[in-house]
Amino acid sequence: MVSNEEKRARDALKKEAKFGEDIDLDAYHEGRRDIAEVESMEDLPEDTRTTMLDSGITPSGKGRSGNFLLMDNSVVHSAIMGEGVELMPLRQALKVHDWLKDYVWKAVQPDTDKYTAETYLQKADGYFIRALPGAKVKMPVQTCLLLKNRNTKQYVHNVLIAEEGSEFEVVTGCATTKGVEKGLHLGISEFFMKKNSKLTFTMVHNWSEFIGVRPRTSVIMDEGTTYINNYVALKPVKTIQTYPTAHMNGPNGVCRFNTVAVAHPGGVLDLGSRAILNAPGCKAELISRTITTGGTVIARGQLIGNSPGIKAHLECKGLILSDKGVQIAIPELEARVPDVEMTHEAAVGKIAQDQVEYLMSRGLTEEEAVGMIVRGFLDVGIRGIPDHLKAEIEKTLKETDVRGS
Repeated sequence: MVSNEEKRARDALKKEAKFGEDIDLDAYHEGRRDIAEVESMEDLPEDTRTTMLDSGITPSGKGRSGNFLLMDNSVVHSAIMGEGVELMPLRQALKVHDWLKDYVWKAVQPDTDKYTAETYLQKADGYFIRALPGAKVKMPVQTCLLLKNRNTKQYVHNVLIAEEGSEFEVVTGCATTKGVEKGLHLGISEFFMKKNSKLTFTMVHNWSEFIGVRPRTSVIMDEGTTYINNYVALKPVKTIQTYPTAHMNGPNGVCRFNTVAVAHPGGVLDLGSRAILNAPGCKAELISRTITTGGTVIARGQLIGNSPGIKAHLECKGLILSDKGVQIAIPELEARVPDVEMTHEAAVGKIAQDQVEYLMSRGLTEEEAVGMIVRGFLDVGIRGIPDHLKAEIEKTLKETDVRGS
């Protein structure tokens, strides 16, 4: 018998997403589910390990509480090294925890669009992470989602639960292995945060220039929770459309989204974040810093105030470093009750020539001056990113052509 969820998913297989370029799912084939497991991520080829490092992932696992690696649609490695946290493939977790079925496909609906529908019907695997009640996990859990084969559709379904009073950090690196010029990533992530829990979630995108990316993320927040989301996309990619949403359902919650991205020539980045403040005392901040060196950036942000006594701020700033680049900022504030404090600031433009000239007068070349200004601009947007990722981000910025054309 077909369940109601499955029927809804089948009916939504042709449903275009509200935002972003429509992608023909039939133009890609399903990724392999039979790639062999590895005992250690250090057993992977050198070029794969380098790609992982550039995505904020440490193959050795040193300084991590757990490792998870998905290649195409195969779980290749999963290991837990620390205490206070569970980590395993989602399919395995559904067999271990009967109660988990009450969480799966509850934060993200199968019929949201064609991408969620197909991911549901393909019974996608992914990671299950659970911080135990009261656990203060000192070292981050790291997960890596790799496209290994060309023209592949990667289906991912992740569920993360922060139990009451827990605190932990997750670092996710998404990338393509060497030689994969075309592919599609569909990633569903459902986060559930219990009373007084705290989660810092950092995602680094390191795709190649002909990859389509369609993540769908929803965060359900209880009383007194703190959620910090850092998103970094500095490498060339064909198209990204993402709009993670935090549902702040308990009083006195805190939510921060930090977005840092560069759109290279030919790329279209439709990025955004949204916080729905449903309870008194909640605070939210959405910060976006984007640069175009020839591609298109659409920076969305939405704050919805449904309860009195909330405070929220939205800030979108973009730099145009090429005559062919496009920056579009779309900030939205929506208040449904009185006694709310909601603000926004949006600005797009080019680097001020007097700033460049001042730095050149201090002995820098024009290229060095522009690079310094760009790194300073982006640094505002990546405050709060864990220390262990700063070196990788700085390296990427130095390799990124910020001179424009």
